[in-house]
Amino acid sequence: MSSPERSVPDGCPGALTTHLAADGPLARVRLPGGVLLPGQMQVLAQAAAELGDGTLELTSRGNIQVRAVSDPDDFATRLADAGLLPSSTHERVRNILASPLSGRVGGLTDVRALVGGLDEGLRARPDLADLPGRTLFALDDGRGDLCGLEPDFGAYAQSDGSYAVLLAGRDSGVRVDRDGVVSTLLDCAGAFVELRQSQWRVAELDDGPARIVDRLGLSAGPVVSMPAPVEVPPIGWLDQDDGLVALAAGLANGVLGARLAEFLAAIDRPLIMTPWRSLIVCDLDEEPAGQVVRVLAPMGLIFDAASPWIRVSSCTGSPGCEKSLADVRADLSAAVDARMTPRDERQHWSGCERRCGRPKGEVTDVIATGIGYRVS
Repeated sequence: MSSPERSVPDGCPGALTTHLAADGPLARVRLPGGVLLPGQMQVLAQAAAELGDGTLELTSRGNIQVRAVSDPDDFATRLADAGLLPSSTHERVRNILASPLSGRVGGLTDVRALVGGLDEGLRARPDLADLPGRTLFALDDGRGDLCGLEPDFGAYAQSDGSYAVLLAGRDSGVRVDRDGVVSTLLDCAGAFVELRQSQWRVAELDDGPARIVDRLGLSAGPVVSMPAPVEVPPIGWLDQDDGLVALAAGLANGVLGARLAEFLAAIDRPLIMTPWRSLIVCDLDEEPAGQVVRVLAPMGLIFDAASPWIRVSSCTGSPGCEKSLADVRADLSAAVDARMTPRDERQHWSGCERRCGRPKGEVTDVIATGIGYRVS
């Protein structure tokens, strides 16, 4: 029988279990590895326009949110038909990040195939449906771009071909080969399900990593230090290792309008949503890549790494959040337009002290007080 603490409901939104925000039902669509096929982006764009507020919000876990969903059942049906809802029992726990450029630009190895294996294995284990919706898996291809996001369960590729198993964002000392990555991460997640009570993250569990390692009888050796969180995500024209081109773009406030999303779908190339609330259009020839920049930059895609929008982020703010003391996005937009945001530091603007959506690492907080903003 579940303990009283364990019975506390998980309020993390999903595609089936929406969150009633101040502006209406909020749906969150999990995208393992951040990957979206063109047809799936078209479905999301149409759903946002016809059932939501006309925008897609990129999240810090490479997922997408749709606000003010007028018909949650219709929304879920559209997702299922597009292959974006392969499980009704596990849909909120499919938070799987992978190095966004893996297999295309740099990295020690290609982790893309591990994403599919991890997602399939996660959905195949009934016990893992009890993971909290805040659980985070990460597959870092060795470049160290995901380690700083402090995943609950992660694999960090090493130069000798092994993978360091990360627990609560730190090296556990456990090493596995590529064939053991998926099963080990899933077993660690299963151990957390058994050990947790009211805790939502492994870091909240007393001696959580050590207890998980001990429970599974894993052998731990020396640990490596973790790279610092990424300050500036990949932005702009990126030459892929295979001779093609990837275009990495930022978005003001991490918000993608439905019309722009339809244009992205029309490019007919794979899309990757990153944990830095940016996106990547992959596998382009040079001439079409140039056309994409010329057409979509004026529509809101930011291909300039020097843009102030690349170093600032915000929570939803009013009117979407009832706890917010200000229309944070509008105020941040005005500050950027007035060139009032610094270009050499990261800022996160929040509508209250909860600081939702705050990125990891060294960040200057700008917090609404009801009579202005306080810089912390």
